Amino acid sequence: QVQLVESGGGLVQGGGSLRLSCAASGSIFSINAMGWYRQAPGKQRELVAVITSGGNTNYADSVKGRFTISRDNAKNTAYLQMSSLKPEDTAVYYCSADHRARTELAIRRYWGQGTQVTVSS
Repeated sequence: QVQLVESGGGLVQGGGSLRLSCAASGSIFSINAMGWYRQAPGKQRELVAVITSGGNTNYADSVKGRFTISRDNAKNTAYLQMSSLKPEDTAVYYCSADHRARTELAIRRYWGQGTQVTVSS
């Protein structure tokens, strides 16, 4: 089992910045991609950004140039630096980790509990 714990959410004014962290713990063998998703009230969960174990990244068009995803493989931690925040960025942000156990070939996706980000206008 792998546990993910997010931190760093909160209330910020439009134009401000926040940094989210996601720490993985438990029986970790190999974490492939780590990602950030968000879900606003009444909307489906959407991908914000993803980073592979090799550092390749991909972003939603809506956050390109404003958000930066990074990770520290030694600490099994991913980060999301969010800048120039807009009210439409308001959502619960979830961290994900694609993990392969030592004795398995299949990759399982784990989720954090979510952290609220609220951007005021």
